[in-house]
Amino acid sequence: MRKKNQKQMPLMDRSIDHPRAYELRGISRILDENPIINEMVLQDLTRGVEHRETGAEGMSAEQVVRAAIVKQMEEFSYDDLAFHIVDSRCYRSFCRIGIAHKGYGKSALCSNIKSISPETWEAINRILVAYGEDKEIEKGRAVRIDCTVVSSNIHDPSDSSLLWDSVRVLTRMLGQINERFGDLKISFSDHTKRAKRRMLGVMNAKGEQARKKPYQDLLKMTGKVVNYATSAVSVLETFPFEHVSVWDSAQRMAEDLQQVITLTQKVIDQTTRRVVYDESVAACEKIVSIFEPHTDIIVKDKRQVQYGHKINFSSGKRGMILDTVIESGNPADSSRLLPMIKRLDEVYGKLPNQVAADAGYASTANIAAAKELGIKAVGLPKKRGMTIEAMTGSEWLYKKLKRFRAGIEGNISTLKRAFGLDRCTWKGLDHFKAYVMSSVLAYNLQKFARLSI
Repeated sequence: MRKKNQKQMPLMDRSIDHPRAYELRGISRILDENPIINEMVLQDLTRGVEHRETGAEGMSAEQVVRAAIVKQMEEFSYDDLAFHIVDSRCYRSFCRIGIAHKGYGKSALCSNIKSISPETWEAINRILVAYGEDKEIEKGRAVRIDCTVVSSNIHDPSDSSLLWDSVRVLTRMLGQINERFGDLKISFSDHTKRAKRRMLGVMNAKGEQARKKPYQDLLKMTGKVVNYATSAVSVLETFPFEHVSVWDSAQRMAEDLQQVITLTQKVIDQTTRRVVYDESVAACEKIVSIFEPHTDIIVKDKRQVQYGHKINFSSGKRGMILDTVIESGNPADSSRLLPMIKRLDEVYGKLPNQVAADAGYASTANIAAAKELGIKAVGLPKKRGMTIEAMTGSEWLYKKLKRFRAGIEGNISTLKRAFGLDRCTWKGLDHFKAYVMSSVLAYNLQKFARLSI
């Protein structure tokens, strides 16, 4: 029946009877049984701090790592993460934030989570894998290897859009210098509107010849803006500021400006070579973003070009990710099979008995070398001149390894679909690596907790 007023809410917080709550409690138990994780995170949070015991009370290492796990599991923004941790009883309990605590803002969450280095995330993953072996969840006897591409957070690159980005960023920074340092007056002209028109002219031009004229004007304007910025760097480095703090700020601004100038000069060079001199520029020589200059150009199996980094994964029978390698450039898959196998010796202290991999990893040399390492069975879809008898010893085992390998496609799909590995939203190469490793950790913890329930 309906009532006019609700009865008084209970003062005690009841445990929630829900599969998601069981999952979080399982992850919490795993973290509690590996306290060294908090010690490792604390080292990153206090790097460069002389007196850890002084200062305002902030987030503990335990709260930081747990908040990071929630963020990657739910793909929250920092604003959403701050809200849900305060709003949800489950997340409050998981992150060890008391009911009376007001919670933490998005800035505090962002600065603390991003203080954890990619090396620490990788080390935590290895601790979890070793813990999984102790609990007989993943013994590492059979391993499957595959790769994918994680995209950087950039727009589709074209030379005209990169030149436009360079012009507007350099112009904005020059304006900030004049605003921040009243004694300086950097002289420059604002070419952003004209540069944007030329960029749109290039995009909408019909044919290569029609593009050349707006491209040349855009190159000319970008060169002028680079000259303005170069002069500003010289002024910032030599101007006699009265206060040391102001001088330090000016030097940091000069360094930031010089970095953008260097990237812009690379964009001008590659555009001039390609458009003006009709020269083919190698992918390894190109820059595809002035915001994420570390981004690689990845062409996988002659399919659509992707911009980000190639990631190699090793997965076990139960679906946990045993090892993750963020590659530099676009190495051939066949060149990465043996290094990935050898890395498993670092993870487990032994090599697996069976290895399965995609067709891209197949080669006669790889199969022979893997067998020499002591791998009893190597399942590769393309035989590359090797018989089934030489690879696995039997047709039955060969087919079994082919089916086993297909399972890693599901692991990678889950990482991309549910843990944000389709696109990295963190800026910079180190943060890109930390993002990938933290997503893999969140996936492994969820997988471990589900297998343990």
